[in-house]
Amino acid sequence: MTNHYYSRTPEVESDPQTIEAVLKDHKFRLKTDQGVFSKSEIDFGSRLLIDSFTENEITGPLLDVGCGYGPVGLSMAKAFPERTVHMVDVNVRAIGLAEENARANGISNASIYESSCFKNVSEKNFSAVLTNPPIRAGKSVVHEILEDSYNHLAVGGELWVVIQKKQGAASAQKKMEEVFGNSEVAAKKKGYQILKSVKEN
Repeated sequence: MTNHYYSRTPEVESDPQTIEAVLKDHKFRLKTDQGVFSKSEIDFGSRLLIDSFTENEITGPLLDVGCGYGPVGLSMAKAFPERTVHMVDVNVRAIGLAEENARANGISNASIYESSCFKNVSEKNFSAVLTNPPIRAGKSVVHEILEDSYNHLAVGGELWVVIQKKQGAASAQKKMEEVFGNSEVAAKKKGYQILKSVKEN
């Protein structure tokens, strides 16, 4: 059975629930379900990414890769209403939930669509890419996201990644250093690290 949250069509039976959260000073009601990442609560890594992210001066949309039911992307859309936020996930159930959650929370500046990593992402001038990458999908998928981010960012744009130290933060940071020529730990808490790279040219 394809019950992984990084499967395109989870076969686990649907059993929706609603959770409430305050993200970037905005209240959200979010519908979640079986077969999507962290269905019972917004995971600590996503919360740390949301709290740590700061907007840069670069004009252009934001991108949430592996958006799940939408906490990262929707909180960015609410916090930065003048920007369009693209939200992609390979999981069609997650995409449906993210669309429903955008409507339920009065968000109209989110563009939500199915994509395995960057395959269906045509925009090349994002001011920032944010991702809580699917660690269980394997290192190659995580590194694909890190590499492809570079080609979809505007000059001066930033990649923000949350990853647990024990789940490969060091190798992710090394990969970001290789691809971007720079990387930093922008925040860390409870074993999670927020890694950031800037596209300098």
